[in-house]
Amino acid sequence: MPQILIAGGGIAGLTAALSLHAAGFERITVVEAVRENLPVGAGLNIMPNAVRELDALGLLDPLEERAVRTRELRYYHRSGALISREARGLDAGYHWPQLSVARAELQTVLADAVVRRLGRAALVPGVRVTGVDTLPDGGARVQLEHRDGEQRARTCLEPDVLIGADGIRSAVRAALNPREGAPPWNGMLVWRGVSRMPAAAAGEFMFIAGDDRQKAVVYPMTEPDPMTGDTLVNWALAIPADDVPEARAAHATRGERGDDRAYAYGDWNRPVPVAQILPYYEGWEFGGVSVPEVLKAADAAYEYPMVDREPLERWTLGRTTLIGDAAHAMYPIGSNGATQSIVDGRALGYAMALNPDPAVALALYEADRRPATAELQRANRRLGPEVVINLAHERAPGGFADVHDVIPPDELARIAARYAATGAFDPQTVNQGSPYRLTPRSLP
Repeated sequence: MPQILIAGGGIAGLTAALSLHAAGFERITVVEAVRENLPVGAGLNIMPNAVRELDALGLLDPLEERAVRTRELRYYHRSGALISREARGLDAGYHWPQLSVARAELQTVLADAVVRRLGRAALVPGVRVTGVDTLPDGGARVQLEHRDGEQRARTCLEPDVLIGADGIRSAVRAALNPREGAPPWNGMLVWRGVSRMPAAAAGEFMFIAGDDRQKAVVYPMTEPDPMTGDTLVNWALAIPADDVPEARAAHATRGERGDDRAYAYGDWNRPVPVAQILPYYEGWEFGGVSVPEVLKAADAAYEYPMVDREPLERWTLGRTTLIGDAAHAMYPIGSNGATQSIVDGRALGYAMALNPDPAVALALYEADRRPATAELQRANRRLGPEVVINLAHERAPGGFADVHDVIPPDELARIAARYAATGAFDPQTVNQGSPYRLTPRSLP
């Protein structure tokens, strides 16, 4: 049985570990650079196609205990006019719900299952992959850095299979594509945070609102607390960096290629005062949910660049492959980042189970997943389903009384259906069941 090393203990890496274990593999080690599960990235939406795969892993019940079912998505014009409202999850005819959840809660569910099923030694925190050398037989020599406080040590391993799940700045990807350079930045900033507020003020729906320059995404991600009535609300705000003087000052750095718009890597996840953000969203209220009130209820806010990766022509070399953001980081549009990472993990486990030669298995996994995720990367650069906000602004910048005078119903439906079909998360496809079904094994 091969020894499998997974670089990265995020959503992609943990799902891959669980999927490989469910497929019968036991010698699996996940190394993760951070030593504790931090709430980086605030909240996530997990689409029904990924929830279906988590259900197949026996994780739906513990996940639902920490999440909320997303039943409706609304798009709003910046003026407050409603562009569209769409049923989601079970209410849209799926056999599985769409779930909104804090990233740390999802990672906790996955990590607990890895430890329970594979043993505590299978998940090793404080270890980062720093380099990879491809060996003549298709294997990999992996350089590891171990961190314990201020102490650091370096070791090498030669696993039978290496899975790069180490995110958008993946060392495994860099080894396979040494000339690629930094992730490209589109000039947009994303401010993110979590607020605790009365459920009545948070709404019972997810909304995306704005115009062709600024946007806001807000949704609850917990059920109301039975004692306080409060809920946790995720929010993400997108704005051009050129519109924010503080951002221009903080990120006036020159990139590796002399690009004046390059984002300063040391400033990823940079804390910013909520008071700095508020003036840009004054008066933004949608369906009774006030964006300023949501922001005022936040303990902290963090700033990110809106970056992605170019679609690759190859994920796999020998017995090394990529998964999740390391393979196909995309703009945070359409709730597909974590969703596609989960599907990746299941596809990888399925391919490995059906093919005794790991190199063949990884090549088949890539053939299954790379074309679809590449098209999603491109679709997200075209704004995916959120393009309706831009269309509404272009056709009626001052607002409108009836959206159907601006965007006909059939056009709205085509945009939503086209994006769902691109990601294979339309109801008909999802409800056929997982394409990665194997003979079930006991899942504790």
